[in-house]
Amino acid sequence: MKTVEIYTTPTCPYCHSAKALLTRKGVAYVETDVSRDPSLRTAMTERAGGKRSVPQIFIGGTHVGGSDELHALDARGGLDPMLAD
Repeated sequence: MKTVEIYTTPTCPYCHSAKALLTRKGVAYVETDVSRDPSLRTAMTERAGGKRSVPQIFIGGTHVGGSDELHALDARGGLDPMLAD
């Protein structure tokens, strides 16, 4: 399974929703909390093509987007193939 990275903040409901979807699917992920370190948010923003909102999700280094995009990807059957090696 490819590495899943998710940039979050502790109080973000969209972050919780995205993490819950990944957990339901049995997907391990690396979480980076950007709430207290501006340099982490800057790095996230650069990787995400200028997007500053959280969550920002990457699968195998490919930017997926936020929670809505992750859920839409799953709904159309694209998430599982993207996670596969």
